[in-house]
Amino acid sequence: MMDLRLNWRAMWGRAYPRIIGVQREPSWILFDIFLPLLGIAAFIFFYRAMGAPEIYTGFVVLGGAMTAFWVNVLWSMAAQFYWEKETGNLQLYLIAPMSRMSVLAGMAVGGMFLTGVRALSTFILGFLLFDVELEVTNPAALLAVFVVTLIALYGMGMMFSSLYLMYGRGAWHLSNILQEPIYLVSGFYFPVKALGFWVALGASIIPITLGLDAMRQLMFNGSQIMPFLSWQIELMVLVGLAVGFILAARYALHYMEYLGKREGRLTLRWQ
Repeated sequence: MMDLRLNWRAMWGRAYPRIIGVQREPSWILFDIFLPLLGIAAFIFFYRAMGAPEIYTGFVVLGGAMTAFWVNVLWSMAAQFYWEKETGNLQLYLIAPMSRMSVLAGMAVGGMFLTGVRALSTFILGFLLFDVELEVTNPAALLAVFVVTLIALYGMGMMFSSLYLMYGRGAWHLSNILQEPIYLVSGFYFPVKALGFWVALGASIIPITLGLDAMRQLMFNGSQIMPFLSWQIELMVLVGLAVGFILAARYALHYMEYLGKREGRLTLRWQ
């Protein structure tokens, strides 16, 4: 019971700064909400100039809102342990008498909340400004897909946090490399099926690919949705990815601790 209470407090202690971060400098909130709308607007005007079906406007607004979660996973989850090591805080996490998984869970919970405010604001403004037509056929299924997508996505971030730390300075470059290509292969602004079956299948290892595809099926109605798989199958795959990434995160964290205890280092030997 004491361990459970300790880990619960550790999780919320790590989540607290990110939750309170919503109330940070108001000008930052303004930039976080309105600047992403510029990128969304560019895609929407491009689609409209090409005469694309109006449903693509909804695709862009949804994808633009969800980019906030991908960026947060890369920079505030995956690279977090590396940054903590650089600033001298990592050793405090390692010697504290709680599970390191509770620290990762707190980072994930806080990141979901902080980024969720930005994503929701971007979606609502995009919905109002660009007159997006929604037809939610199953609200409960839509909520389930969204929640499971976030759990799987942040589970992947939890796994990457230990891997990035073990790979040292390459973490920074890897985050830069991965950010933009994922926008393409995950179909943030268009149906991922347009890339072909095998590309879409490979991109499905990234939870947001299937999450976006399933949410579009549940939010929009029309022949231009081009679903990759049915949302029921995608939801089951997302559940599997969530479990798999969280287990992999636990293994990677234990391996990082093993390196520290046995060899006195937290990076791979060739680093």
